[in-house]
Amino acid sequence: MKKDSYLFKLLILFLTFMKIGVFTFGGGYAMIPIIEEEVTKKRKWISEIEIMDILAISESTPGPIAVNTATYVGYKVAGVTGGIIATIGLAIPSFVIIFVISFFYQDFMKWPVIDAMFKGLKVGVIILLFSAVIRLKKGVKVNLISILLFVIALSLMLVFSFIDTGFKYLSLSLILLGIITGIVLTLIANKKERKE
Repeated sequence: MKKDSYLFKLLILFLTFMKIGVFTFGGGYAMIPIIEEEVTKKRKWISEIEIMDILAISESTPGPIAVNTATYVGYKVAGVTGGIIATIGLAIPSFVIIFVISFFYQDFMKWPVIDAMFKGLKVGVIILLFSAVIRLKKGVKVNLISILLFVIALSLMLVFSFIDTGFKYLSLSLILLGIITGIVLTLIANKKERKE
């Protein structure tokens, strides 16, 4: 199979996202540093600026962030078929692992070693999440508006965590805040360009 052939591209997409699916524990957010490493630094399928946009869109649309990201990257690299192949590659390891564990879960959790392993995984996931935040922070322009948005989003998150309204209201509030702010900032920037 030639390296520049379409089938080879699909195979690499599948194997790359399958590797991400196998070696990532803790859900979509824990996958972000590995996805970024594979698709921006190692494979150079997308730029670091573009990964920020993809993650923002993936978080705002229905479905798990890692699956949405895999679909987008696959589509960008090899069209619709690439999106399907990348998504399947990402999902297969999780499906197989959960399927196998489901047969032995009750027995597994009785072992002190397995219980300790899951506790260790929780800590590892928190570290992966912090790593994702630090890496993604590099792509964000730090100015008064971005600091203000961060403070508002953090405040909303804290308020909604103390009020029992459900997570959906927090998500909707933050998405609407982001959309409105994006529109306002674009209008202000366009107005300044016209004046100059």
